[in-house]
Amino acid sequence: MLRIKLRYGSLAAPIGGVAYCVQASGLTTLLRNLPNILTLLRILLVPVVILSLREGQYVSALVLFLLAGITDGLDGWIAKRFDCVSQLGTILDPVADKLLISSTFVMLVLLGDIPFWLVLMVVCRDVGIVGGYVILQLLGDEMVIQPTLLSKINTVLQIVLVSGVLLVHGIWAGGAILVDVLIIAVTITTVASGLHYIYHGVIRAEPTA
Repeated sequence: MLRIKLRYGSLAAPIGGVAYCVQASGLTTLLRNLPNILTLLRILLVPVVILSLREGQYVSALVLFLLAGITDGLDGWIAKRFDCVSQLGTILDPVADKLLISSTFVMLVLLGDIPFWLVLMVVCRDVGIVGGYVILQLLGDEMVIQPTLLSKINTVLQIVLVSGVLLVHGIWAGGAILVDVLIIAVTITTVASGLHYIYHGVIRAEPTA
């Protein structure tokens, strides 16, 4: 029996019990950091996806892009399921998402796979949201940006669009019409979600009587 001296007494525990506690503590630390590790992995996958596209390896790019998408869903689930949401994670996660989608969008534009105006619209929307947030902060409004339902739908459609483009160019050439439909859907939700953010920003900026 191993006796551990404490400040106000002692605690008797079997050596095996101490080892279990140490292992449990290490497992808890790993679990709490796992969401951030997955987010960093997603960021590291971005240049690999871009390089695959540059080399014309659409199938490889599709697999890597889907893998990055899986890490996105997994890190959020782990963070909520085990209550290990961190401030670093709340910053890194949206950055990783935007970096992955925006970089892939730009590369697909350079390859001529999606129209330039669509990417310009998406970028302008994101810049507008961030700019509006900064302005509200300068006005003294401690607003926290929460993704709206429209914004979440828009993000999902962007991911599906990228996946669809990679699928069409890599495996299923007959799905070109699906890409056209997705482009229209992304356009509509981008405009709608952007206007929604503007509407709520204007309301918050209006002085109260």
